[in-house]
Amino acid sequence: MTHIPGIHHITAISGPAQANVDYYVGSLGQKLVKKTVNFDDPGTHHLYYGNPTGAPGTILTFFPFANAGPGRAGAGMASAFAYAVPPALLDHLSKVQEAAGLPQAPRELRFGAEVLGLRDPDGLAVELIADDAAPDAHGFHSVTLWERDPEPTIRLLTEAFGYDHVGQETSGRFDRHRLVAKGAERGRVLDVVRSHTPVAGTPGRGTIHHVAFRARSTDEQAEWIDRMRSFGHRTTPVIDRQYFNAIYFREPGGVLFEIATDPPGFAVDEPVETLGTALKLPPQYEKIRDRIEAVLPDLRVPT
Repeated sequence: MTHIPGIHHITAISGPAQANVDYYVGSLGQKLVKKTVNFDDPGTHHLYYGNPTGAPGTILTFFPFANAGPGRAGAGMASAFAYAVPPALLDHLSKVQEAAGLPQAPRELRFGAEVLGLRDPDGLAVELIADDAAPDAHGFHSVTLWERDPEPTIRLLTEAFGYDHVGQETSGRFDRHRLVAKGAERGRVLDVVRSHTPVAGTPGRGTIHHVAFRARSTDEQAEWIDRMRSFGHRTTPVIDRQYFNAIYFREPGGVLFEIATDPPGFAVDEPVETLGTALKLPPQYEKIRDRIEAVLPDLRVPT
């Protein structure tokens, strides 16, 4: 049976684009792999960060809205994401944050691994988790889903997606369930938490918009449309996102899920060597490129 191998990408909402680039490239060392526009609002950037080749399991994307109001994570939302980081790099990245005057939480142990909690300029929870198997600091370790009732979400993830429920921990006001996808791909961990003091979430700056899971091919994605229907979840039609095809649905707790194809990938419209250096537009917007470039802010990418 087909199973989900892990996370394809995570998409969040930020404030001004330049502060976002400065943090994720300058402070966390991610590569800007694609500079394009929100396909539904071409007057706004859509920024993609990842490893040098833009591999699935490393991609973090943002819709930067300069005037967006602050959001707040709560039940029915993804509340945090984590990078898997070689232990030797954890201290270095902590010192980079400290030197820049950026907030970081006291380190903690979670399922036996050291966790460093950070906040990006818009307040989004970013975690660095020490992982001996991590080849670099670009790939995801996990994403945290905040649920009022974790059980229906856990059933979907285990029975439909093929995740294994491998443990449970209680820390403070959170009960945390850990689920792991089969295989050894990046981003194969999900944490599903229940808070004893549920907070209503508010979408906005500093919140995660959706979590995208991997389909290795368009044929596999088509299987997921049928599989989700059999579990009572009707997906959207397939949507061409230029670098992958996407389908969307809301899981039982309300988090927006996407299943995105690995192909064609981010090198479809520019060489790997120059990923992220030029503004790339889908064909329907090329005819108004001048107007789009006139309203988008110029971005400086830290070296």
